[in-house]
Amino acid sequence: MEFRFASRMTQVKSSVVRDILKLTQGSDIVSFAGGLPAEELFPVQAVREAADRAISAGASALQYGLTEGYLPLREQLCIRMAQKGMNVTPEEMIITTGSQQAISLLVQVLTEPGDTVLVERPTYLACLQVFELHGLKVIAAESDEHGMIPEDVERLVRQHKPKFMYAVPTFGNPTGNVWSLERRQQLLQICVSHQVPIIEDDPYGELKYEEKATYPTLFALDQQLGSGGVIYTSTFSKTVAPALRTGWAIGDVRVIKMLAKAKQAADLQSSTMDQQILSQLLAHFPLDDHIRVISESYGERMREMQNLIKAQNIEGLHWIEPKGGMFLWVELPRGLDAEVLLRAAVSKGVAFVPGSAFYAYDPKRNTARLNFTHNKGVRTVLGVERLAEAIREFTARS
Repeated sequence: MEFRFASRMTQVKSSVVRDILKLTQGSDIVSFAGGLPAEELFPVQAVREAADRAISAGASALQYGLTEGYLPLREQLCIRMAQKGMNVTPEEMIITTGSQQAISLLVQVLTEPGDTVLVERPTYLACLQVFELHGLKVIAAESDEHGMIPEDVERLVRQHKPKFMYAVPTFGNPTGNVWSLERRQQLLQICVSHQVPIIEDDPYGELKYEEKATYPTLFALDQQLGSGGVIYTSTFSKTVAPALRTGWAIGDVRVIKMLAKAKQAADLQSSTMDQQILSQLLAHFPLDDHIRVISESYGERMREMQNLIKAQNIEGLHWIEPKGGMFLWVELPRGLDAEVLLRAAVSKGVAFVPGSAFYAYDPKRNTARLNFTHNKGVRTVLGVERLAEAIREFTARS
């Protein structure tokens, strides 16, 4: 049988992260590639007890449910969102199969093939895959450690009139940067004045290393303006466990209703079982205390990796210390191509993600994303030593 695949699939590149993960499975390679949480910090016993309670409550946990999601879970999430200054009702929320599905559904309901969307440079590579799949033109605004550059965003918005702006303003993937309050307000004002909706992706926002630090979401700031132009997405993947595949989106009721229509065509609903487990977990488990433990551990692992890299004294290596999240964004010595370096690094037993994967176009080839949350101690020491060895070999040749 000869299969004639859809032409749009020719535009979609395979995920570099997923390809590297396959490469490192079952091997002795130290992987700094995937955005993997620390498995030893998963609340295994609490999830087991929550699952027991969900099943014990009756057979409804095994039944079909609402496309919009399990109502008690949405009500619990509304309470959690209010703690972050986002006041919403269950009608303004939909449960999705991870926040990745929320992004995909939003693209389906907000765009047509050929439309333009605005992103940060660099940005989350899986969102670029979604945009490619739907035949969208991607424009990228320059950014620094404080966020997207307002003047560049203004220029691109005026020139291209994008259908929406996609942003990860708090501990972004891949940079780990957190936008300043001033930048958030400036960029929100630009989008509001030009009627450009914002998709705010916030999978890492609760993983902050300074407990008292506050980073208001674009959604919360927008509610103060009353524009209703921000759609917010998040997930339990980084705070509980990725395997539960449960995220959510909140926004204008009209948007949520459209998302529900698209979700009906995609998968009818997200897992009722997973949603009821999470609802039981939120009712009986101190999730905020757990998130604090995770954040403190990740902060320690970030500092460990950072200090190990500093100790290698590699000339021309630069990065900005993240204040939260899961990634260290590294600028390699000038002229060093990270994709070529990866092949040498893997042969020495360490993997990372070349930075070029996070650019819509014209990538900075001497950049790399390192994950520090999945390893610690001896594994991190070994991985950094192997990476440093590969870098020194390349710089010596050049």
